This record gives sequence, structure tokens and C-alpha cells, in this order.
Amino acid sequence: MGKIRNLRWWIIGMIFFASVLNYIDRQALSILAPTVQKELGLTNQDYAHVVNLFLVAYTISYIVSGRLVDKLGVRLSLALFIGWWSVANMLTAFSRSLGSLGAFRFLLGLGEAGNWTAAPKAVSEWFPARERGLAIGIYTLGATIGATLAPVLILALASWHSWQAAFVVTGAAGLLWLIPWFWLYRRPTEHPRITAEELAHIASDSSAEKTADAADWGGWRALFARRELWLLVIGRMLTDPVWYFFQFWFAKYLYEGRGLDQKSLSVTWVVFLAADIGALTGGWFSGRLIKRKIAPAMSRLRVMLACAALVPLAALIPLSGSLWLVLALGMVAILAHMAWLINLSALVTDLVPRRSLATVFGLVAAGSTLGGIMMNQAVGQLVSGHSYDLAFYLMVGVHPLAWTILWFGRVLRPSAITAP
Repeated sequence: MGKIRNLRWWIIGMIFFASVLNYIDRQALSILAPTVQKELGLTNQDYAHVVNLFLVAYTISYIVSGRLVDKLGVRLSLALFIGWWSVANMLTAFSRSLGSLGAFRFLLGLGEAGNWTAAPKAVSEWFPARERGLAIGIYTLGATIGATLAPVLILALASWHSWQAAFVVTGAAGLLWLIPWFWLYRRPTEHPRITAEELAHIASDSSAEKTADAADWGGWRALFARRELWLLVIGRMLTDPVWYFFQFWFAKYLYEGRGLDQKSLSVTWVVFLAADIGALTGGWFSGRLIKRKIAPAMSRLRVMLACAALVPLAALIPLSGSLWLVLALGMVAILAHMAWLINLSALVTDLVPRRSLATVFGLVAAGSTLGGIMMNQAVGQLVSGHSYDLAFYLMVGVHPLAWTILWFGRVLRPSAITAP
């Protein structure tokens, strides 16, 4: 059987496309929210409840899906997740009330979170530490490209046929993805098409700092006793609401607060383009620091510190009179946040043994959705009673606070601070 050179990059390419579909499917509702709300008779608070049902399911799935990935492996588990969420997305087209819309988005959340527990496990299996930041950046780039394409693609499908068609077509694309995935993915040591050189390259993983206490990350009791786990959960819970806000509420802010019509909301692609850039540059920068003999985990925190200084610029958005200045500030904040997220995700792969990685990643990411749920409830009430301004002002402190907690809480052991 013929060998495939650089097979690991082909595999990360498949996960990249899965992430594109993941974000197109989740963004569809926020982009079509004015139309769907009008047709189904939903208020802004109703919309917030629907988004929160998605996030509640997402949280549950993070906790369960990570353990499932560790038990079943990446190949089967990721296929199950994508098949599930694709069907759920197609069912959204049949929503006729708040109840049915909420139920179908709940099902979507149960499937979609699994993408983000299986993907880091695949990176841990296929990439040495110095390449993991870039690999995570690439599949996360799929998410931001999905968010970038979603306004144009979803609105085009809705204009071509109906808002229901946007959900059916994008869901069907996920089912087609399963065909090449089953053909391509195996673990490196089991893959018939991997070259000996690439297998040796993957085995050159130098992140020895996580092997010393691998047994302490085993069962649930041991996991919950880890200080590092709770620090990482807090880091995601504080900062990920910024990303959720731009996904679920920024287009509505432009529609309600800045007077754009629904067709003009496609301009939000520029903000998600900035997220694309942040996803790649964040992993690239920490990779460069590792090549300069700075320990992987320490490299991630250095990049995150720079990001924490830039995200607070989002607080200037309510004070800006120009739409283009609003978009520019949003671009800077989201670029910095995405670079932060890439390095926080890579930090998990640096610190956690491979056999428990998906489980830990799921628990850490559950903190993300808990923060998102609280943010959605708060924004829904603010929008109904006041304005979006306070949501932007709160972005001043979350990333600096999270970095301070990670550093002074000692998320890194001494062996993770010094170069291997």
C-alpha cells in the first residue's frame, strides 16, 4: 500500500474542514435570527433561552464526550459527533415554535462539543509538542473560517430558497464529510500509509514534563483533585464569553444598535477574518518561542500575556461613532482572544497525559460554556432593559484577570517553566 508523506497534515486538514462545518452550523441561527424570530414570534429573551439550551447541551456534551473519545478513540467518536450534529442542524429547518427550535438546538449542542474534545486528542497523537500550537491553530482556523463564511453562505442560501434551506444544505455537508474521514484516519502506529520518517518525527515529542505524574490524572477523583484542572476551567470560563458574545450577539448589536439591515450583516465576516489570523499567529508565535528553547507551557503563557493586553480594546466599541472603527476594534479584540484560546488549548496538551487528554479537555471546555450561559442570560436582560454597552465594558478585565489567576495560581509546575 502506498505511503502518504506528511500524513499528519492531511489529517489535521480533515479536522479543519470538520471545524468549518461546526461553526457554519452553529452560526446559521444567529445570522438568520431576525427572520426566524419574526416568523416564530420570538422575543430577544426567547432567543437568549434558545442559545442557552444549545450551551447547556454543549456543556453536558463536553463532560461526556471527552471520556467517550478516550474510550472509543478519535476515528469513531468524531464520526459519531459529526453525524449527530449534522442531522440536528437539518431538523432545525422543521422548527415551528420556541419549543421545537430549542429542542433541535439542544440536540445540535450535544453533538457539536465533541469536535473540540476529539480534535486535541488527534493533535496529541499525531504531533510533537513544538507543532501542537500550530496544529491546534489550523483546526481552530476552521472554526473561524466557518464563522467568516457563514454570513455570506447562510444569507445566500436563505435568499436563494428559504431560511429552512440554509439548515438543510449545511447539515447535509456534514454527512458527506464522513466518507473521506473513515478512509483516512487511524492512530499513527496503526496507519498503513504512514512513512517511517513521519512516525519517528511524531515520537520525538519532548514534552516530558507531563509524564512524571501521569497516574495522577487517571480517574474522576484524581482529576477533580488537580489544582491545574480548576485553574484551566476558570481561565476558559472567564474569557470564552467574549468569543460567544461575538458569535451570538454581535450581528444583533449591529442590527439593533447600529441600524444595519439583515443583508448588511454580512460585513461581520471581517471580524471573523481577524479570528482566522489570530488562530494561526497564536500557535505560530508559541512555536517560535519553543524553538528558542523556552519550555512549551511557558511559551503559551507568554503569548497569552500579550493577548490579555489587547482584548480590552473591545470596551471602546460603544464609544465609537464610525461603523468601520467598531469593526476594527472588534477585529483586534477577536484576533487577540483567538490567539489566547489557541495557546490555552495547547497548554492543556502540554500538561495532561495523552490517555486522559480528551476527558480533561472536555472538563476545561465545560467551563467555557458555563461562562457563555451566564453571559447570554446577562446580555439578554441588558438588551431588553438597557443596551449592549455594559457587555463591551466588561471585556476590559476578563483576560488580564484570567492570566493573573493562571500565573499566581501556579498552573505550571517548575519543570514546565524551564526548557526541556
